[in-house]
Amino acid sequence: MFTDAGKMVVIAGLVTVGFGLLLMASGKTGSWNLFNWFGNLPLDLKIEKDNFRLYFPIGSSVLLSLLLSLILYLFTKFIR
Repeated sequence: MFTDAGKMVVIAGLVTVGFGLLLMASGKTGSWNLFNWFGNLPLDLKIEKDNFRLYFPIGSSVLLSLLLSLILYLFTKFIR
């Protein structure tokens, strides 16, 4: 009845909504923030001068890439 592409879109939507709710719950207004470490990893380069600011998040990009690769691997392994 449902196509595989339709199932993937629904699951991707649910994951996106879940991640959005997690971000809303962690909020930046309070002192407790779930993701305050993200962007401050050892390979994240920050250069700040008088009128120049450069932020190059290498460490965060590598971590996000590994996490997404793991999620997609598990998704394709268990959905089929």
